[in-house]
Amino acid sequence: MKLYTYWRSSAAYRGRLAVAIKGLEVEHHAVNLARGDQWEDEYIAVNRQSIVPSLEDNGLVIRQSVAIFEYLEETYPEPPLLPADPAGRARVRAIAQAVACELHPRLSNRVRTYVGENFSGQARWDWYGYWANQGFSVLEGWLKDDPDTGKFCHGDTPTMADCFLIPQLYAAKRYDFLKLEQYPTLMAIDAECAQHPAFIEAEPDRQPDVAPDHRV
Repeated sequence: MKLYTYWRSSAAYRGRLAVAIKGLEVEHHAVNLARGDQWEDEYIAVNRQSIVPSLEDNGLVIRQSVAIFEYLEETYPEPPLLPADPAGRARVRAIAQAVACELHPRLSNRVRTYVGENFSGQARWDWYGYWANQGFSVLEGWLKDDPDTGKFCHGDTPTMADCFLIPQLYAAKRYDFLKLEQYPTLMAIDAECAQHPAFIEAEPDRQPDVAPDHRV
């Protein structure tokens, strides 16, 4: 099994969390997005979208982090990343997709590049801040008031939802103007995940391809 990843990509971070929680042996293949490796013919042959993560397993290539999670859950079901009951599975998927479909796309590397080229000065940071705070505010209100929230997003064991939330919080911590302390429920989940062995293993700053000034 091979996982194409990049240390700072929040989407790739999700993929690392999935294989780490499931305890799968995987070869990590770095795709340096900052250098432009994703545009090389070798990687385009793997993923025509030129994004990470991509997962190779027994000759099959799975692209997009949600599809990777679903594939791993169906192919390697233990330990599970989704609850056993239909309602719980739907809730966890909804939280994960709130990050993947609503929050992350507006703050992805490609969008940040476009905004940086077309917005100047404070307007650029106001744009980032507006969408990030809107997304995190919704998640905070949702998880804070829901009795299904435990130490993690759903109950007291990590699920797919945590694997999507934590990378997005990691990305947000890069920006001082995002005051994450206003989201105490999210930050409590973040602190709980920070003590979990799989989350420690998957941390961006612990990856072999991490920039030297970020290495733990």
